[in-house]
Amino acid sequence: MSVSDETRPSTTSEYVGTSAHAFGPARHLRSRAKVLPEHARGHNRALVLQTLYHSGAMSRADLSRETGLTRVTISDLVAEFIADGIVIEMGVRETVGPGKPPILIDIDRVGHQIIGIDLSAPSAFTGALLSLDGDVIGRREVPRPETPDGDAAYAALLQLARELVADATQPILGVGIGTPGVVRPDGMVLSSPNLGWSDLPLEAKLGVDLDLPVLVRNDANAAVLAEYTFGDAEADFMLIKIGRGVGAGVITGSQPLLGSRFAAGEIGHVVVGTDGGPRCACGKDGCLEAWLSESRLRAAIEAAPDSRDDILRDAGTRMAIAIAPIVAALDLSEVVLSGQGDLLDGVLVDAAVETLHARTLEGVFEDVVIRRTQQSDIVLRGAAVMVLSSQLGVS
Repeated sequence: MSVSDETRPSTTSEYVGTSAHAFGPARHLRSRAKVLPEHARGHNRALVLQTLYHSGAMSRADLSRETGLTRVTISDLVAEFIADGIVIEMGVRETVGPGKPPILIDIDRVGHQIIGIDLSAPSAFTGALLSLDGDVIGRREVPRPETPDGDAAYAALLQLARELVADATQPILGVGIGTPGVVRPDGMVLSSPNLGWSDLPLEAKLGVDLDLPVLVRNDANAAVLAEYTFGDAEADFMLIKIGRGVGAGVITGSQPLLGSRFAAGEIGHVVVGTDGGPRCACGKDGCLEAWLSESRLRAAIEAAPDSRDDILRDAGTRMAIAIAPIVAALDLSEVVLSGQGDLLDGVLVDAAVETLHARTLEGVFEDVVIRRTQQSDIVLRGAAVMVLSSQLGVS
């Protein structure tokens, strides 16, 4: 069941153009598209902001050398950014010798805030105010509806978002949301059974209700962006998010992989093995999610505590069976796990590494690493990356 007909418009088009509070044209993370002359200015804007974001304060001359853009272009763009409140002058740099000391500029990292929301936790929707550096400033949560109810889920999300908007102490750059389910690039939630949503234009609808830019992505796809931007991930890797469900996000060639059905990374409902297995919420037996989800692992260990290592070893083995073809087909460098350390560290990872190496070409994939992320609040921080990418071209 989706949001009721009384609150949901008949078509997504009714929302088009209603949330246009961006600093500049939206841009995609690591776009493959060739830069055409008519797009050059947007490309240059993103290049300058990306450089400042990751390199920190520098002079206009330094920025020109770093980006390869002319000083005239840099001067024009920086003046525009300062007028828009994106960039600030930090003061002069101390120098030795003759000449006028250069003025340092940087992104105004405390002049705006981002709202990130994670809808994937089992009992609550979690939200946070974040800085432009992805640091959590403050957080809130609201109870998750006990049963899948599209109207109730949207009402809880809207309540949480409005509370965070009220908490903000600086202008809000945008709202990023990570939700379970299949999500189109335009923020249409095609299917999220756990929340009772189908064909819901969540990004556009919430943008209207908040009067703010809103970005909506699958929660695992949000998490993979956080690992890529704030973590130590390689340019080609998979992040598997293990919680109430199991999902994955993939970065290949420094670009997020979405797929033709926008369902890349939906590995939770791949049947692992031919020996049956636990009944999954989707109705099939032996799905990866039925073997690997946190709730299933904890229930199995509670029922047979003496078999804890065997349960975790079996889960790690089945996970590796599911991902080995993906690692080989995409030539991934590493697999990053996001979930509870008491379950994922040790036996489970060791079994997964052993099985992955046994099921891929010897001498080619032996250096593939499986590790747990060191990041906390990974979906919330990924939501911040979504906003940064869309609003500033920063990733």
